[in-house]
Amino acid sequence: MSHRKFSAPRHGSLGFLPRKRCRRHRGKVKSFPRDNAANPPHLTAFIGYKAGMTHIVREPDRPGSKVNKKEVVEAVTIVEAAPMIIVGIVGYVETPRGLRPLKTIFAEHLNAECKRRFYKNWYALSFGNCSDKVHVAALQSAGSPLSSCLCC
Repeated sequence: MSHRKFSAPRHGSLGFLPRKRCRRHRGKVKSFPRDNAANPPHLTAFIGYKAGMTHIVREPDRPGSKVNKKEVVEAVTIVEAAPMIIVGIVGYVETPRGLRPLKTIFAEHLNAECKRRFYKNWYALSFGNCSDKVHVAALQSAGSPLSSCLCC
């Protein structure tokens, strides 16, 4: 059976190997966009989770294409974006060896789901009130320096 290619071709792409469960449920940001000091301060990322897939019917507006002004069925991904709450801010200072954290400021009031993430033995502290853990992520804020926005 030297000609396996013709009698039984392989099924599936080798690009998806090895097939195994992911190590982390939540993805991470691999790189942030470059900072532009002319813009006002803003977050450069947002957390979203893939909830599923479905299909839509639409009429693409592509002159010269075969499908111009005709109904086409396309697959779409549903992304669930949960509400985000800022827990704290870390200020960095530039050194010859790179960025170094200068100061960390936490919010005064945090809800129980957020506090549960920071305690090792939450069940003993909560007196049986078991709530869900929140997902904590470090996101970059870009734009003009925060000192120009703060009123003293």
